[in-house]
Amino acid sequence: MKLANRLDKIPPYLFVEISRKIAEKKARGEDVISFAIGDPDSPTPEHIIRSLCAAAHDPVNHRYPETFGMPELCQAIAGWYRRRFNVVLDPAKEVLPLIGSKEGVGHMSFCLLDPGDVALVPDPGYPVYSISSLLAGGEVYYLPLVESRAFLPDLEVIPADILKKARVIWLCYPNNPTGAVAGPEFFEKVVAFAKKNDIAVCHDAPYTEVAFDGYRPHSFLETPGAKEVGVEFHSLSKTYNMTGWRIGMVVGNHTMVDALFRFKSNLDSGIPQAIQIAAIEALTGKQDDIPIRNQKYQQRRDKLVKALEEIGLKVTKPMASFYIWARIPSGYTSAQYTAELLDKAGVAVTPGTGYGKSGEGYVRLSITQPDDRFNEGIRRLLTLRAK
Repeated sequence: MKLANRLDKIPPYLFVEISRKIAEKKARGEDVISFAIGDPDSPTPEHIIRSLCAAAHDPVNHRYPETFGMPELCQAIAGWYRRRFNVVLDPAKEVLPLIGSKEGVGHMSFCLLDPGDVALVPDPGYPVYSISSLLAGGEVYYLPLVESRAFLPDLEVIPADILKKARVIWLCYPNNPTGAVAGPEFFEKVVAFAKKNDIAVCHDAPYTEVAFDGYRPHSFLETPGAKEVGVEFHSLSKTYNMTGWRIGMVVGNHTMVDALFRFKSNLDSGIPQAIQIAAIEALTGKQDDIPIRNQKYQQRRDKLVKALEEIGLKVTKPMASFYIWARIPSGYTSAQYTAELLDKAGVAVTPGTGYGKSGEGYVRLSITQPDDRFNEGIRRLLTLRAK
């Protein structure tokens, strides 16, 4: 059987490989604590679960949903954006619910890129940006995110021949994997850059509600002119601990939103309505759980940063996201250091090179393990200090 050549462009998905290595150690009877994957350890808030359960018993919700989502959900998303960011959205034209933001991110490349077109992709960055661009037949030009620039791309050094072919720029702030944040001044530059070069902006923003020390992350769409050039992807996964329910949204430029709707309507059958109803409850109901959870994350962040510094890593304490991006000691590659932590401490982290060449010299750690496992992971890391 001959498979499509496009599959040759896909490396093994980063977390699949990490999970395989962890499974091998567990099969040998070894206990592994994983700081590798960012998946909230707290359950979905109870009031959201109650709404989901009630909706699941209603036969109306047992039938095919619509790809464009329930009007009530689109209105709830628009209302949340207005309350949180003072961004006004037309629920009928500028909002599209997604089966988790990942599928929307992946499918958007097919709406924007023809063969030979270029996607501007952050390096390090979430692998789906580059892989979906390649699968759509596009080419990828990587924008290095370096510590000296606070992990913001330098838009002024992109070659002119690249800009002529570029059709989309991918951004993510608060950033995965670095934990960096971006403010209004940067987003104003992005809007001007996009207008000047006729490039669509796709801002991936699932971590805006995971923030510390009183910091309030910004939406790209707060920027004047942003809706003229781009969209923002968001998710209920990180905000409401709903990773398993698979629901997110894309909002902003109506032409881009409509393009994604037309593409998706030929490929999927929408989000189960019971989950949409739970999402409405999440977005419109009480929000008390978010600051409580963020306080827990902040305490973990502080513990992990302190431990990493004690064993010789350099860390900039993140203001948002649930990732620690740590520079490893000299003499190691990211892959070598990751292997050492796994072998000597039974702790799994993600090598920075899993997110691109510019991730070399770093590892990423997540703060989403339950407290008992998290604290045990800290203890294990600190044993390396004595060695």
